[in-house]
Amino acid sequence: MRYTRMSNKEFFMRLLDTLLRQFPATTVYAHCDLPCGVYDPAQARIEAASIYGIVKKEQDNKDADFHARAVMIKEERAELVKHHLWVLWTDYFKPEHLEKFPQLHDLFWQATKAAGEAKHHNDLETAKALLDAIDEVGKVFAQTKPGYDYESVIKNTNLQIGL
Repeated sequence: MRYTRMSNKEFFMRLLDTLLRQFPATTVYAHCDLPCGVYDPAQARIEAASIYGIVKKEQDNKDADFHARAVMIKEERAELVKHHLWVLWTDYFKPEHLEKFPQLHDLFWQATKAAGEAKHHNDLETAKALLDAIDEVGKVFAQTKPGYDYESVIKNTNLQIGL
C-alpha cells in the first residue's frame, strides 16, 4: 500500500469532514445574535430625553461652539433612539404581539420618523413629540411584560429634564 503525504490543509479538511459526518450540526434558532432576553424601551426614552435636554440648554446658550457640539450630540442621540427602537422591533416583538397589538407597525414607524425629525430640527415641540412617540411603544411593551412599569421610566426621565 502506497501512502502519499497530504498537506496540513488537506489533513484538517478531511478531519473536519469526518467529524461533521460523525456529529452532524444541530440547527438552533434565536431572535438575536446573543439571546440575552434583555429589552427595554427605556433605552430609547433616555436618549430622547437627552435630546430634549440638549435642545432646552442649547436654546439658552448663544455660544457658537456650544451650539455646534449640541447639534452633533443631539444627532448622535437621535441615531441611538432609532437603533434602540429597531432592536425592540426586530428582536423583541413577535408575530403574536402584532396579532394582539396591530398598531405596532405604525407606532414604530411614527417613533423612528420622530427620531429623524428630532435630528433635523432644534425645537422643544419636536423633541417632545419624539418622547410621546416612544411612550406609545413603551406602553405596548409594558403590556407584553407582566410586572414591567413603564410609567416609572416616564416619571424618572421627565424629572431629569424638567417636564
